[in-house]
Formats: sequence, structure tokens, C-alpha cells
Amino acid sequence: MLDSLETIRQALLEAAKAANSMVLGDYFHKFSPQGVTGVVIVAESHLSIHTWPEFGFAALDIFTCGKHADPWKALEVVKDALKPKRIMVIEMARGLCETISEAEETNLSETDKIKN
Repeated sequence: MLDSLETIRQALLEAAKAANSMVLGDYFHKFSPQGVTGVVIVAESHLSIHTWPEFGFAALDIFTCGKHADPWKALEVVKDALKPKRIMVIEMARGLCETISEAEETNLSETDKIKN
């Protein structure tokens, strides 16, 4: 599974939709002899993945902002698709805004501009 570009791509696109994110585009690359790297760009930020099938390892980044995007729903979709034996989650607050409220308001207005 970790070496299948199409499986990885479908998992991340479905994850973005499940998170209630607006997909703007995607790009995936299959390495030789193995491994996949990909990114799904969403209005709310991005989902990216890098796989090392030879080690049974994938690094996934689900970066979202705003009130309506739910990264935990995205994670569930990826877990269902890739069926990892174990996962480690690190949740990080990122951004330039001083408060979460300010960050949410900023992102919401930017997302609305893209939709319109």
C-alpha cells in the first residue's frame, strides 16, 4: 500500500473531503525503486505524505486552519486506507496570529474569497 501512488492519492483526496476542506489541487510522485510523496492543496492549507515502504513507514502532515476543517476526520480516513499497525500523532498550533480566534477569523475570510 505504501508504494501505490493511486492508493495514497485517493486516501489523501478522500481525507481532505472528510475534513470538510476545499481541494484546490494535488500532486503525487512515485519514486524508483519505491516510495511515494504527495500533497493535496486545500483552501485551509494542505495534506502531505512521504512513504518509505522498505521501512513500513509513512510521514503524514495534515495542516488545517479555520473552524470548519477537521484534521481528525482526515486522519481517520488515512488510517482506514493505509491500515497502520501503530501511529504517533503530534498536534501543533501553527501560524502568525496571536490568538486562535484571530487565526480562525483570518482563515475564514480567506476561504470565503477563494469560494467566491
